[in-house]
Amino acid sequence: MQKQQPWLGKPLTDIVFILAPPFVSLLVVVCLPGLFRDNATMPDAWWVVLMLLIDVAHVYSTLYRTYLNKQLYNRYKPLLIGIPVLALVVGSGIYLLSGIWFWRVLAYLAVYHFVRQQYGFLRLYSRFERSPRWYRLVDQFVIYYATIYPLLYWHLHGQRNFNWFIENEFLVSASQPALHVAMALYCLMLAVYAYKEMHYFRHCKSLNIPRIAVITGTLASWYFGIVYFNGDLAFTLLNVVSHGVPYMALIWIFGKKEAVRPESGRWLPLFFGQYGLVLFLGLIFLLAWFEEGLWDWTVWKEHRNLFSLFHQFPLTIGRPALAVIVPLLAVPQITHYLIDGFIWKKGRH
Repeated sequence: MQKQQPWLGKPLTDIVFILAPPFVSLLVVVCLPGLFRDNATMPDAWWVVLMLLIDVAHVYSTLYRTYLNKQLYNRYKPLLIGIPVLALVVGSGIYLLSGIWFWRVLAYLAVYHFVRQQYGFLRLYSRFERSPRWYRLVDQFVIYYATIYPLLYWHLHGQRNFNWFIENEFLVSASQPALHVAMALYCLMLAVYAYKEMHYFRHCKSLNIPRIAVITGTLASWYFGIVYFNGDLAFTLLNVVSHGVPYMALIWIFGKKEAVRPESGRWLPLFFGQYGLVLFLGLIFLLAWFEEGLWDWTVWKEHRNLFSLFHQFPLTIGRPALAVIVPLLAVPQITHYLIDGFIWKKGRH
């Protein structure tokens, strides 16, 4: 195996928080089939852990890479100011025209972000490789099609017991012939990838374990979460944990490195210092709870028992007001989806 694996932080941190989540999530689903496989509902306890503490919280962890990072804030200041404003204005316009199309656009934007994150991790763990170009092309195709095929299955097959945000958000059009072609390409891809890894090992006498784990973890979480299982809880566990936990870990790893630099500003040393982990998680958990409380109070009204503090003040909102409130509450995640394509671009560090 490679003498020097391309870890991003400490090996144990990478393994536990970046590489292991999809496999651990799949193991949980397999071991508890009655709870996960085909259910269409999610218990409150699971909702708090998966949606509030991971899915929503990971969005706010972007703060440590943007608004609370002096150097990066100055570098991307126009985007960090412009994207939220543009998201609110454009989002309100779309919502006024059609609520379903607002959620549809948001869902496809989220999908794009989730897909690109896996490619980003592939690039990070391949950064030291000097392999033939066809190796890299195979890896890139696999990491993309590992996510695209399950999405095609969702669109061409339908009948899923889960949604990304709301029902009918995706443009589903059942087509068995197209689905068979997509499946055949998926099987061919798996065979080519297996051959490529064997060829790589035979010629390079080494294995890039993190890169292989990212690819196989992506294959596992997306296929089993969307295609094999048909449960809301299974989809959410495999989707959210495999995406949110590694992202927060990546923020933590890079934040620890950047906090020691004078140009990082005054906030990073506070959140990444001796007691930083408590503050790091505490802030994003608090913001996630506050945002979800506002969502439940104004829009969803599904978890009154969890957000009783908000529901002490009964509220009825008309469509014109929702055209402002819904896009406004979605601004953090839209900003996260869009700005993430810039803040990880290769630089000095």
